[in-house]
Amino acid sequence: MKHQFVVNPLSILCMFTMMFLFVSCREGSEVPEEIVSMKVNLEVKRFDREFASASPETLDNLKKEYPYLFPQQYADSIWDLKLQDTLQQSLLEEIDLAFGDFKDEKDGLELLFKHIRYYFPNQPTPKIVTVSSDVDYNNRVILADTLLLLGLDNYLGADHRFYAGIDRYISEGLDKKFLESDVAAAFAKKVIPPPTGITFLSQMIYYGKELYLKDQLLPSIPDEDKIGYTPAQFEWAQANEEQIWRYFVERELLYSTDRKLGPRFLEPAPFSKFRLMLDNESPGRIGRYMGWQIVKAFARNNDVPLKELLKTPGKTIFEQANYKPKK
Repeated sequence: MKHQFVVNPLSILCMFTMMFLFVSCREGSEVPEEIVSMKVNLEVKRFDREFASASPETLDNLKKEYPYLFPQQYADSIWDLKLQDTLQQSLLEEIDLAFGDFKDEKDGLELLFKHIRYYFPNQPTPKIVTVSSDVDYNNRVILADTLLLLGLDNYLGADHRFYAGIDRYISEGLDKKFLESDVAAAFAKKVIPPPTGITFLSQMIYYGKELYLKDQLLPSIPDEDKIGYTPAQFEWAQANEEQIWRYFVERELLYSTDRKLGPRFLEPAPFSKFRLMLDNESPGRIGRYMGWQIVKAFARNNDVPLKELLKTPGKTIFEQANYKPKK
């Protein structure tokens, strides 16, 4: 059977209307007082700025304050050269232009960690250190128990000249609007157990839990930013949800252990690989989107606390979700 993945113009009109109403409501809504009043001491250290103004004579002071950023196997001459490197200087200048005093970002991260403190009171609030990572976008956020490293040079905007040689589907995520979402994703790895099985469904639900956790921790962020889609990509996923689900079911992919399904539907990619003519229209990671919808259906139909939901096996979530894709 051929699947018709289509976008109905009337559906899109309704979708835009709903999105407008949703945005209006979101802008007019307030975070509950019990979360706003949470005490969070968020310390931000701007190593990127400190390094930009450093000299060989003051480098020892930085090494004492940030020993974890100066591996002992590297000689001082390496750091002296880096101080003089024109590309490094340009990166630091561009970070300063994009982020300034980092106040807006600090406010957003503070609210994120207030939500974390509310749902996970025993989780420590880490010290934030902002750095330049030589555009190491695979490690743009590193979260340890008490330390959060943010590579700000990975958030300069999709069209920035420093990203000219990077695939478009990657550079689209290199924007500061995704910063809080990326931090929430790093936190999710600390509180969501890995999938208990290796089926496609169990992996979908694992990523669905991460996105559902973002719903709770970042309620004011647009859904497309949580999953790293453009608005058009998110609209495509919504409009074609039923057809995508039918494709997965009819091809018996849900309980498949085929490792190729990860690159096709779960991992970052320019598009998902249905092996149909429509592939170029689809966004990558569509399996994560579908897992998100299953977890949200489970949450709607079962009164389960957040921490318990995150620990619930994927098989149980699927069986009790009573998931029905949107038509």
